Amino acid sequence: MPALEAPMVPARDSHTALVPWLLAGVGVLVLYVPTLISLFGSIWASDSQGHGPIVLGISVWLIYRRWHDVMDARSSSPRPLLAWALLVFAALCYAIGRSQGIWIFEVGSSIFVVCGLVLLLRGPVQLRAIAFAIFFMLFMIPLPGALVDALTQPMKMAVSYAAENLLHALGFPISRSGVILQIGPYQLLVADACAGLHTLFTLEALGLLYLNLVRHSSVFRNITLAVLIVPISFAANVIRVCALTLITYYFGDAAGQGFLHGFAGMVLFLSALMLIIATDSLLRVGARRSGARGAA
Repeated sequence: MPALEAPMVPARDSHTALVPWLLAGVGVLVLYVPTLISLFGSIWASDSQGHGPIVLGISVWLIYRRWHDVMDARSSSPRPLLAWALLVFAALCYAIGRSQGIWIFEVGSSIFVVCGLVLLLRGPVQLRAIAFAIFFMLFMIPLPGALVDALTQPMKMAVSYAAENLLHALGFPISRSGVILQIGPYQLLVADACAGLHTLFTLEALGLLYLNLVRHSSVFRNITLAVLIVPISFAANVIRVCALTLITYYFGDAAGQGFLHGFAGMVLFLSALMLIIATDSLLRVGARRSGARGAA
């Protein structure tokens, strides 16, 4: 007796399922390509907001990683009322942001658009599958200027103070006046891009991405590492300022403001990543010892 075979799903049906997504994608491109052009020509071209395109690319990649879950129609249960409410709200935010030049509304509306489209075409199960990618999109939204101005100055003061004390303890001839560091014959102004809120925001995104990719089963370990990302980001900023200060001290002001200045930015992110991994390793060792004591 011949074996029974499962019915084949016609390729036409799989292609048909992509049609609504393609139409939605075209609509999103028509809506947000002008926004992207404006961002690349202005705020994303600056040092303080240069992480925006990187965050956007990572968010798209995170959604692509879970695309098979999004396209799973077996658990599909669209929520059209909620979806259209989100899409209408997104349209209002976009219109206000685009017409008034308010980035937080214009760029932030994209998050509601993604949520609305997934709820309209699939449902809450698929939306939960890409929840982290949607959350990660928050880091590409330009921060309000008033908030940045209010928090940047005290953060620069704290980083300058820490860098001065660290280098002084190592025996370097350094002094500080506000956010200006004097080392040898050189004066360095700790700029917003070196120790401001934008840098902390970017490093926080890096740490949360690491947590998502590692995916620890321990909730306590995840929460602890997420909280420790803030002091880790501060320490990485201090390392960057110290690196720039020493580059200027040994190689002159031209080196400190030239190619090596950009290299110090790489040092910032590498040191932050290494500190995150080291902290995670210490938490893992601590968890193992606690488990061993509990078993004993």
